[in-house]
Amino acid sequence: MQRDLTEGSVFKILLRFSLPYLLSCFLQTFYGMADLFVTGQFNGADTISAVSIGSQVMHMLTVVIVGLAMGSTVALSKAIGGRKERQAARVTGNTVSLFLVTSLVFTAVLMAAVNIIIAVISTPPEAVEQTRHYLLICFAGIPFITAYNIISCVFRGMGDSKSPMIFVAIAGVLNVILDYLLIGPFHMGAAGAALATVVSQTASVFSALCVLRRRDFGLAVKKEDFRFCRPVMTEILKVGLPIACQDGLIQVSFLVITAIANQRGVVVAASVGIVEKIITFLFLVPSAMLSSISAIAAQNIGAGKYQRADKTLGYGITVSLVFGLAVSAVCQFAAEPVLMLFTDSPDVVRMGSQYLRSYVFDCAAAGVHFCFSGYFCAYGRSGISFIHNLTSILLVRIPGAYLASVYFPESLLPMGMAPPLGSALSALICIGVFCWYKSKGQLLSAGRKN
Repeated sequence: MQRDLTEGSVFKILLRFSLPYLLSCFLQTFYGMADLFVTGQFNGADTISAVSIGSQVMHMLTVVIVGLAMGSTVALSKAIGGRKERQAARVTGNTVSLFLVTSLVFTAVLMAAVNIIIAVISTPPEAVEQTRHYLLICFAGIPFITAYNIISCVFRGMGDSKSPMIFVAIAGVLNVILDYLLIGPFHMGAAGAALATVVSQTASVFSALCVLRRRDFGLAVKKEDFRFCRPVMTEILKVGLPIACQDGLIQVSFLVITAIANQRGVVVAASVGIVEKIITFLFLVPSAMLSSISAIAAQNIGAGKYQRADKTLGYGITVSLVFGLAVSAVCQFAAEPVLMLFTDSPDVVRMGSQYLRSYVFDCAAAGVHFCFSGYFCAYGRSGISFIHNLTSILLVRIPGAYLASVYFPESLLPMGMAPPLGSALSALICIGVFCWYKSKGQLLSAGRKN
């Protein structure tokens, strides 16, 4: 069943679409949060570091896959908005073929390079062996992670953000049960956390496949639709590839920051790892806005309703800013209690709270450029997002974190300022580009061309 996002209140549509997506992201992020929480109850800083580092690598891979899948979501949304059923079927078939090949390549390359990855991110010696076990198990599960995101992007491209939420909810419950079983009584440590995640993702995929077999989406996907079609692949990759590269670069910057922290010892590594998980959780709202804006705006652009696309952007920025400023204020007073949910180490709590108090402002700053990224993607201008993020990473995020670690070795507060300052630069670039395009009328012409 397809859902029309081109009629009715823009704000209500944004909320109805984004809330299920937000819950889906929350549950998916809950995998890593649950892994870290349960690990902290049964193990020490070495295992906590292994799980936090390993899950950060997997998060990087996942966001790259999701970024690439956004090309399919936008292409499918435009086809649905323009009532082009055959085009929608071709996009769906080509998406499946593209991601099947991608998942197999990722699995082979990453499993072969696991030791290099561990060395590059400066994993503390105490955590090396457990990090290796975690990554090898998770890399073996890449096809299932990819399959879930393929199915989800197809559902969202047709205006349905609720079904993916149900799939991941099933996996979330299973993940918590397996975490306590494998990390607790079976004493499997980081390997248990990884196995719980992979098995849970597999369950999510099978539940999604069952729904696909029973539900009529009004798309007659034929055998020939799975053959690579150059115009369709170009449309998908034109949007998806820059977003995947952008998200990959952002995660690389996080890994570089993690490597800088890891060189300062296992306590700092554990502190940064826990805060990164907390920030990943808080970033669910900006991420939900990005994906929701891209899908909703794309349908409206496909239907020629450009003003509704602009309204979607405005409402998304408002929601993101209100949320970001609110959580930033709360974390100034509740940093220590939040850290104590994950560890009882006084040193980790002290250092982690410093990092959280400054880093959390990134939720507000990033929320603005996330919304613009979704909007530019809907118009097929995802290259803008790649450029502003690359600029932010090279000029602010990485050098800022490095300089803070050199000149302020006793505190993580200055180091935590690098990400929000980088996002502020990205937001300013986005606002400038948006105003320039509007003054020239180029976004409107791009929408008509697509």
